Amino acid sequence: MPRTGDDQGDTDASSHVVPPRASGIGGANPVAKLGAALFLAAVLLLSIDWVSATIALALELVLFCFAGLTLRRFFLRTWPVLVAAPLTGVTTLLYGRASGEMHLQWGLVQISDGSIDLAIATCIRVLAIALPAVVLFITIDPTDLADGLAQVVRLPHRFVIGALAAFRLVGLFVDDWRAMSLARRARGLGDQHVLRRFLGMGFAMLVLSIRRGTKLATAMEARGFGALPHRTWARESRFGRRDAALVVAVCLIAIAAIVTSVATGNWNFIIGGGRESVTA
Repeated sequence: MPRTGDDQGDTDASSHVVPPRASGIGGANPVAKLGAALFLAAVLLLSIDWVSATIALALELVLFCFAGLTLRRFFLRTWPVLVAAPLTGVTTLLYGRASGEMHLQWGLVQISDGSIDLAIATCIRVLAIALPAVVLFITIDPTDLADGLAQVVRLPHRFVIGALAAFRLVGLFVDDWRAMSLARRARGLGDQHVLRRFLGMGFAMLVLSIRRGTKLATAMEARGFGALPHRTWARESRFGRRDAALVVAVCLIAIAAIVTSVATGNWNFIIGGGRESVTA
């Protein structure tokens, strides 16, 4: 049934409704969030010392205040990191390389001044690297990230859209695996030979994924997802002032962490093996 002019106008108006963006840095471009998290992680991986990690973590906590997250949501999303970081520090404390005064030695367990310093630095560094990644990625939509990678970073759109489609299918594979397991158990094939069952289900999932990928590729090609040499985008991805401010803020955090660590003589450049303490 053909649509009237009023129906057409209503449809066009509703199709241009853009969902509101999150407040603060939570509404920044996904490309800016991804770049900020990777850059900060790369800088903190250059040295193992508690000074640079502490400065970075303290400034990150200030930045998190502008992420638009409630405390409840923050702790619900970051509790694995908050639990894993102390456990990493304890492991380093007990089994790290011994140096300086020895406080406890029992079998493989060696607690010394060096292992204590290394454990503290490792724990804080895990928090300083992982927390920004979790906080920045909480509000990232996969479609928005794909739009940003293709329009801002100028990655090949066929690769970006294909990766997005594959990511969308991950949940279906989990459901297929569960349904296949229940079906095999109903037929009496799920209680014996665990390894054989796993290999059989894995092969079946491989065949299913190839068939589904072929059908999806054909459907996407028919709908113009692989248009060459140019294609249009339903949503425009822009790199604006808020995105630039996030990148600048992360760069300032990295610079402050490095400068403070070098000035206090705690900078421990791990590339090249050995400790390099730089004094001002």
